[in-house]
Amino acid sequence: MVDPVVTPELVAEHGLSPEEHIRIKKILGREPNYTELGIFSVMWSEHCSYKNSIKLLKTLPRKGENLLAEAGDENAGAVDIGDGLAVVFKIESHNHPSAVEPYQGAATGVGGILRDIFTMGARPIASLDSLRFGSPKNDHVRYLLDGVVRGIGDYGNSFGVPTVAGEVYFDEAYTGNPLINAMAVGLVKSDQIASATIEGVGNPVMIVGSSTGRDGIHGATFASTELTEESEAKRSSVQIGDPFTEKLLLEATLEIIRKDLVVGVQDMGAAGITCSCTEMSAKGKCGVEIDLKDVPLREEGMTPYEILLSESQERMLVCVKKGCEEKIVEIFQKWDLHSKIIGQVTDDGLFRVKLNGKVVAEIPSDDLVLGGGAPIYTRETKKPEYMDRLGQLDISTIPGNVDFNDTLLKLLASPNICHKGWVFDQYDSMVRTNTVIGPGSDAAVMRIRKTNKALAMTTDCNGRYCYLNPRRGAMLAVAEAARNIACSGGRGSAITNCLNFGNPYVPEIYYCFAGAVAGMGEACRVFNTPVTGGNVSFYNEDPDRAVYPTPTIGMIGVIENLDHITTSSFKAEGDHIYLLGVNKNELGASEYLSEIHGLKQGQVPELDLEFEKSLHDTILAMIASGNVRSAHDCNEGGLAIALSESAIGDREKPIGAKIKLDLGDLRPDALLFGETASRIVISVKPGGSETIKKIAVDNNTPLQKIGVTGGDHLVIDGYIDLPLERLSSTYYEALPKLMEQ
Repeated sequence: MVDPVVTPELVAEHGLSPEEHIRIKKILGREPNYTELGIFSVMWSEHCSYKNSIKLLKTLPRKGENLLAEAGDENAGAVDIGDGLAVVFKIESHNHPSAVEPYQGAATGVGGILRDIFTMGARPIASLDSLRFGSPKNDHVRYLLDGVVRGIGDYGNSFGVPTVAGEVYFDEAYTGNPLINAMAVGLVKSDQIASATIEGVGNPVMIVGSSTGRDGIHGATFASTELTEESEAKRSSVQIGDPFTEKLLLEATLEIIRKDLVVGVQDMGAAGITCSCTEMSAKGKCGVEIDLKDVPLREEGMTPYEILLSESQERMLVCVKKGCEEKIVEIFQKWDLHSKIIGQVTDDGLFRVKLNGKVVAEIPSDDLVLGGGAPIYTRETKKPEYMDRLGQLDISTIPGNVDFNDTLLKLLASPNICHKGWVFDQYDSMVRTNTVIGPGSDAAVMRIRKTNKALAMTTDCNGRYCYLNPRRGAMLAVAEAARNIACSGGRGSAITNCLNFGNPYVPEIYYCFAGAVAGMGEACRVFNTPVTGGNVSFYNEDPDRAVYPTPTIGMIGVIENLDHITTSSFKAEGDHIYLLGVNKNELGASEYLSEIHGLKQGQVPELDLEFEKSLHDTILAMIASGNVRSAHDCNEGGLAIALSESAIGDREKPIGAKIKLDLGDLRPDALLFGETASRIVISVKPGGSETIKKIAVDNNTPLQKIGVTGGDHLVIDGYIDLPLERLSSTYYEALPKLMEQ
């Protein structure tokens, strides 16, 4: 096959600008051939190069005393948690593939993030996700949701990792471009972390795992363009996963790392062989030469272009310690997997590709990668016109004479608040038997074997908040994640993020991106939760709209004592119910305004970061005192929803409550359904009130007793009186009914 001639039109088809074409020719000192053009296309795509985001990402706090790898240094973040152990975790998007092929798009998103964990020598212990779709009343949206959930469940269940937490949101903004963010968490001995490095001249370079096919070619480029009506034809850009092969790859990879046979390991994710070879060799400040005739192929007649850009799943690139080749071959043969030497480390800094001895591509590795010669841009920003318009809301114009019983039931049945069991019941959340708290509470909790510690983990973001105020919305996302960890008995250690936005070349969208990064950084500095890495996903748009700015936060926290693990549901009758924090006259951007009044506007709730941090200190001290039976964050839907969820959170043993609230100068609907930040509902043992009050005073945290648990109704004096049976059926049956339309 004769390669096409590189023309300006062909360059444009590869997503490269005329200026980038000139830059390529300057790097090479000549015109690139077709294969080299493909290499630059994927490596300089937004997905791989972060060319429109890296300047801002570098402003985030990326250092901490317990971090074992700075953001971007390795395949995933690593945090020392004591006892000789480290937690390794990361979140990434698989949005565009899931929009055109929901099952495989979501499944391979899970597979890819799991490989990022075990390439570092860590055994995956948990999977989380953050999913966003259009209205579930839309037939196509239900098709996407069904395919995505089955893909996540089938891959994770077959691989053998519990899916323990996440979130599911619905809004018209995500109709044609759903967001599928997958997070994975693993554990490794802190002195056995593997690096994604190629170094040591003469060391062999091997490809291990599955064979290479034509699936996923230009997947990275596909993820770096807007979805259009023609995107459906790009199903070939979607990878195909095999969780059973990945399970074998996990065991083989951990074995070669444990036996100290390798210099470095990296997953062949986006851009496949090309990305792993260039990133690993650039990091090791060396070169790599490979011969494509040695790559195990599953299809005949594959060209160098196709082999280098294929994103076939379940493959790794391994830099082997010289002399250990046969041991690695034996190990992979034992697990019935390919392991083939395809090249060696060189000292010239070049990524040299041969086919049967003939050079088909030769490019300096450092010029292809982030931090080297890849372009870096600063895009124009402009505040969107709608922000000032939608941000102005006089809540006195909102009718306040609603039926509060009816309103509470409507909110409990709303897609963003109702129970998501239809989703997570398709996931195995208990495999490997380390799950202490699975889906449905504020955060998931996994015990760490042979210690008295546990890990708390969560994913959080409110896209509507970020649409109306990206900086504060991102701050609130970090605060909510840290609050959820604290309510579970842990303190946040670090975050990973998945930044989902529209086209960065649109100034209004880049304004939102810049604001969100700034807000995230500000919150992380206050909470001492450095950013360990993550993913930027731009171009999340369909022909009608861009998605809401959605900076998804994945947070890990450590629970130092298993006795401190806390859940959100009431545990016993006669416990005292307290509210930590202050109720405010805030209704802006709330689910109440959206669901009951059809308004997606208003001021996003205020946030005092220092007060929020003090709130976490307070709840953790209260939990450590042994007097707190439950703790639940007040978030979407406000105080009435938090109380309802605590009452019916244990479906087998619901416990009612009698609540009396001080209205003061608040509107009743703001008191019940406003989403004021930095509030937690707790239930306390009858004899523990004095201790709780003293802790609140010592930490200068507002605390008010609002009721007592007991009975078979939720009664909020003067406003709400509903039987738990009705609350429960409304909350738990809403999503299944929507999906059965």
